[in-house]
Formats: sequence, structure tokens, C-alpha cells
Amino acid sequence: MNAFAPDSLVLNRRLPLWYQVSQSLRASILGRRQDAPLRLPTEEDLAQHYGVSVLTMRQALKELETEGLISRHRRRGTFIEPAALRGAPVKLLGSVDAIVAQQSGERTTILAHGPAALPPEVTECFPDLTEAVFFRRLRHDESGEPTNWAENHVRPELAARIDLADLERWPMTKVLRDVLGVRISRITDTVEARLAAPDTARLLQVPLLSPILHYTGVTYDETGRAVDVVRIHYRGDRFSFTVTMEAP
Repeated sequence: MNAFAPDSLVLNRRLPLWYQVSQSLRASILGRRQDAPLRLPTEEDLAQHYGVSVLTMRQALKELETEGLISRHRRRGTFIEPAALRGAPVKLLGSVDAIVAQQSGERTTILAHGPAALPPEVTECFPDLTEAVFFRRLRHDESGEPTNWAENHVRPELAARIDLADLERWPMTKVLRDVLGVRISRITDTVEARLAAPDTARLLQVPLLSPILHYTGVTYDETGRAVDVVRIHYRGDRFSFTVTMEAP
């Protein structure tokens, strides 16, 4: 039986290795094709793939097992749970792979895209531009219920290289980094509570003025230039955010 092939990972030595590996593998699992094998490589092969120890790999797998994404069977191996719940709480610990994992695994519909003038709240991120290309997407869970909708504003020269089929499968962060080759230096996040405006209430199928979580993420390349600004509206009854601060 062929084994599932996870994505690669560039490790950040300032963050726990097991956490980075678990988030990278989680994103690979949730973003997999439907016909991908369910069996994972052995612990030893995964450890070699990520460049970590077997103990570190074992801790990462235990995290995914606790979440219900995988099951481990003595003498048979480790397998992806095809019906695993994908609406787990968002956990941010400061890595790009955490952002990718946060936004992976849900069915995505492209609602609209194209060049447009920058909204006032986005202009300060792109001081050299008057317009960017927007991508508006609606995400659903496995039952088809809408969970959040997102609007990305991307630099035109990068947007021209984006395949919409990739955005239906993967988060924008992963497309920019792994498909377009953008060297991401950092992502700044802002999360605030808001009330659902008419458009959000309609898209998410919730009553007008329902509580939602409004997330803004600004992605910067290695030159310090903003390449993508995303605003995501999460249903307040489906998501929570946990931020862990590591002591130096």
C-alpha cells in the first residue's frame, strides 16, 4: 500500500519542533486530494522527512491523534481518519505553518476575483499601489454548512500567477509560499469581535448582528513588503482562537 506524502517544512529553531511538525502534517492531511492514500509513512520515515528525531515525531503524531485526525494501530501503522472533524479551535504559536493549518481542510468556493481599488482599511499596507487583485472565497465544513468567508488582496504581479484551482484546495498562504515561491518573512494577525453585517449574515447563514470573529492577516515577503492582506469572517459559534506565548 502506498503511503501518504506530506509537504516539506523549513524548521524554525525558536519554536517547538514537535509543534511545527504537527502543524505542517496537519495542513498536509487537511489539504490532501480525495484520492490520496490514507496510510502515513512510518515514524522513522516521517522523522527523516522532517529532519527531526523519532521522539519529536512521536510527540507530533500524538497531538494529531488527540485531535482525531489520525489513528495508530500496532503492527499495522498510522492512518488518516477520513471523517475526522475539521472544525477544531484555531491555535496560533507564531509559525507560518500554523496559519496554513488554521485555514486548511474546508471546502472552498471562489465567489469572485479581479482587480479593484484598495479598500481604505487596506491602503496603508500597500503604499505603492492604488489597486490590487481581490479573491473572495466561502468555506464550508464537510456537511456543507458555511463556516467563514475570506477576502484576500494580493499584489497584481503575484495574483496573475495564481491558479484558482489551487485556491479551492489550499489556503492563500500555502499557494504564495509553496506554489509561487514567495519567501514569507512574517505574518501579522489581528482578531476582533464584530457583529455580522448583512453580507456576512447572508453568506454564513446566521442572523443579522450575530457575533463573528473578524481576522485580519498581513503577509510580508523577505524584503518587508506586504504581498497579501486577508480579512476573514468566522462564525462565532464555530471558532475560537488560542495564542500561546513562549518565554525566551
